[in-house]
Amino acid sequence: MSSNKEISKRQARRDQIRRKGQRSRLLSIGLISVGALFLAFLFIYPNFKPVGEVFSAPVISRANVDFNTIGNPDAPIKIDEYSDFQCSFCRVFFENTEEQLVERYISDGTVYFVYHSFGDFVGAESGRAAEGAYCAGDQGKFWEMHDIIFVNQAGSNVGAYADRRLLAFSEKIDLNMDAFRSCFNGGNYKSLVEEDFKNGVLAGIQATPSFLLTYSVNGEEKTVLIEGAQPIEIFQEKIEAALAEMGQ
Repeated sequence: MSSNKEISKRQARRDQIRRKGQRSRLLSIGLISVGALFLAFLFIYPNFKPVGEVFSAPVISRANVDFNTIGNPDAPIKIDEYSDFQCSFCRVFFENTEEQLVERYISDGTVYFVYHSFGDFVGAESGRAAEGAYCAGDQGKFWEMHDIIFVNQAGSNVGAYADRRLLAFSEKIDLNMDAFRSCFNGGNYKSLVEEDFKNGVLAGIQATPSFLLTYSVNGEEKTVLIEGAQPIEIFQEKIEAALAEMGQ
């Protein structure tokens, strides 16, 4: 009789252990399923999340546009801008100074202006925005994309320049979307964005926006560094000084 009771107790313990094991397995399966669903949500949701309102950029008249450049390549003065689309001071330059610089010195052939990104200086969205601008340049609309990106700036690495937003910008400026997607999704300008950063560092750029003003005096090339979102008066001062030094 006591032997039967022992067997019953052992059987009960085995049944209890088996039930615990089953519950543990079910719990593990449940946790794995929840985790998988959460990861799937993280990957899928951004593709369905509304892109939000896209603001149009004001129309800016620029002379002799060629990809990321403005003006006459043979101008006596060249200005290379190193900028980051997520940089708030870069937007200040775009809003307050750039158009005046175009009107006063670029349109008349005095200055040749070149825009360069500064890689992922502020973050990954900086590089992707720059890639988007360069892809738009393939269709002759680098500057239109440049403008709409800055107008829709909304903080650093917060999704303002997520890929779907950049696609929405390109649609807003009437790009050929098949051609843009092929360029953008294919990473056609990723290497150029990386090269921009390397060249900027080699040139001594440490912050955005920064501008390298170059000109020649008696065959000697001279360079002036202008840092920050300076007003037009600062650019005027540097440009006029260079012209005077060149005897113009």
